[in-house]
Parts: sequence; C-alpha cells; structure tokens
Amino acid sequence: MPVWQHLYDELKDYGFMVFAVAMESRGPEAARPWIEAAKTTYVSVIDADHRLAELYNMVNVPEAVWIDEAGRIVRPTEVAGSGDYFRKMDRVTRTLPEEGKAMRESMRTRYMDALRDWVKNGNRSEFAFDANAARGHVRKQTEDVALAHCWFRLGRHLHAAGRAEEAEAALAEASRLHPDSWNIWRQMGDMKLEGKPNPDFWGRVDKLGARRYYDKIDMPGMP
Repeated sequence: MPVWQHLYDELKDYGFMVFAVAMESRGPEAARPWIEAAKTTYVSVIDADHRLAELYNMVNVPEAVWIDEAGRIVRPTEVAGSGDYFRKMDRVTRTLPEEGKAMRESMRTRYMDALRDWVKNGNRSEFAFDANAARGHVRKQTEDVALAHCWFRLGRHLHAAGRAEEAEAALAEASRLHPDSWNIWRQMGDMKLEGKPNPDFWGRVDKLGARRYYDKIDMPGMP
C-alpha cells in the first residue's frame, strides 16, 4: 500500500486529509495511470500549469505543505521525507546499498512520525511552527522565479499547440531563470521526450557536486 494511503487510513478519523497534486504538464492522461494504479481514496488532482509550484515555490517532488484546519500554514514547502540517499544508487541496477536503504527508511519514518504527532497534537506538537517560524521557512520569491513560471506556462501552451520549437525555447528560458527548479527542468524534458527517461538527469545531478538535490528539512533527526 502506498505510504500516503496508509497514513490517510490511519489518521483520517482525526480529521487528517491528504490532497495530492500531480504536476504533470502533459495533462490528465499522462498522470491518470499512476493515480489509478495507486488506488488511493484521498483527493488527487492534476496541475498541468504548475500553479501550485508557483504559489508555494515548489522546486522538486515529493514536497509537502502542512496546513491546519484554520487554513494556516504550519510548515511551508519542504521535502516530504525524502533525501539525497538516492545518489548512492547503482545506476545500472537501480538498487541502493544497505547504507542508502537505511537512510531512506530513517528519513521516511522520521517525517511520517512527525506528521502523526502534529495531526494528534496540533499546535502543541514540537513539529508545528508558530506563525513567525513558518514565515521564516518560506522560500523567497524573486523576480526571476516569477518570470520563470510565466515562461513555463507559455512553453506548456505552445507545446500543446504543436509549436515545438517555440515551446522548447520558452521552457529553456524558464529553466535558465529558475535553475533550482527540478520541476521545470524535468517537465521540460518530459514534454520534449514524450515521457522517455531523460538521459541528462544523472549528469545534472553530478554537476551539483557537494550541493544537495533535496533541501535539508528543519526537523530533528533529519540528516
């Protein structure tokens, strides 16, 4: 059972809701098989224009926002229990060494346990930020980032209209303006390659050097 479905089943009686958003620029038909295969009972929607990424300054997946019953953001956009352990993967067999598996399990467990604590204890939870702390964890929006999302939407609509060359130029400009957005870069490749694996992914990851692929989560026990 997918981890989010398991968590939803466990916590829904506490008023917990999962609202999953697939940022899929190719539209519903590209995302539908994955959603249907997961057989989830929580809400799943598709954001072809990446409006959510723009509003919450999301740059990668999986990322999450914790919002309480009053509509207050308790934890702004952050990585949802994942981490750079995937970089230890054998790129031929796509398997993780034991060290990577242990890190994956530890990070996922820690994040999900923190979420359980917040759902059950609300603002008393040590993992719930107050208003000032939440504001301090919001990723800063810049003019370049705002323009990047405009170029991205233009590129997506040009691609849908069959104007591939113009679409590619617009999407490239979006990625240039917002190089930290793996969402923009990944979707640019998906539209160009029609869903085939992007051969440049690992090369782009390697260029990070010591920089992280996933931002560090401000949560005790997270590496």
